Amino acid sequence: MIKPARLRSVLLRGLLVVVLLIGTVMGILWAVQRQLIYFPDASRVPPAGEVIGGARDVTLHTEDGLELGAWFVPAAERRAGPGAPMAVLVAPGNGGNRAGRADLARELSERGLAVLLMDYRGYGGNPGTPTEEGLAADAFAATEALAALGYPPERTIYFGESLGTGVVAALQVRRPPAGIVLRSPFTELADVGSHHYPFLPVRLLLRDRFPVATHLSSSQVPVTVIYADRDTVVPSALSARVADAAGSLVERLVIDGADHNDPVMFGPRVAEAVARLAREVS
Repeated sequence: MIKPARLRSVLLRGLLVVVLLIGTVMGILWAVQRQLIYFPDASRVPPAGEVIGGARDVTLHTEDGLELGAWFVPAAERRAGPGAPMAVLVAPGNGGNRAGRADLARELSERGLAVLLMDYRGYGGNPGTPTEEGLAADAFAATEALAALGYPPERTIYFGESLGTGVVAALQVRRPPAGIVLRSPFTELADVGSHHYPFLPVRLLLRDRFPVATHLSSSQVPVTVIYADRDTVVPSALSARVADAAGSLVERLVIDGADHNDPVMFGPRVAEAVARLAREVS
């Protein structure tokens, strides 16, 4: 028979081992969490004109001293109409690079909109490592580049895709645009993490928060929200809650039968929704 003192000692040692194991796992997750959020395609992209006719390369200059590559796609002349067109700043999701958004840029251009396809730090051959603060600086630099091209924020639509919805939701607080389009938005990143990793204390560990709904709740910038009803990456219920929270919702477009990265989510229906908002606010 084990003596009470001996039993207490064994239990305490066992508890200490468990605590150390949990602490080690939490420490590892804290250290590598951004590798679970950002999936950059760091390979260099070709010159803009080789991918999209009439497009050209531009350089974004961030507040912390980085130079980032981006593509500017002018509005198609036959569709631009009288006067100067509006522009769309495309803030992408957490994967790939700007070459993967070329088709969307063409669709927007064909609808009379100029387009800036940006890549965040660490993406598309750009220097740096992605973080929430860094992406915010990158997007602000994109607005500076568009203003230099003749498109100040009041003539720009911010288009955020997935993680990019967190980027533009914060950007519109600092530099309000003519309108915002949120494609597959989430309320905050922790809600997405908790959905995919319900066994982890995501809210305690997460460093990059991207509080989309909070930023929108007090905003009067016109908003269009687009989401797929079978999204396996960002649950459609979270996107619906963002639309509900928007202070000035213009349109809610739910694409039936689609998943997060299906071609339809980068295609004509999405581009037409952006164009509708542009006509609404112009």
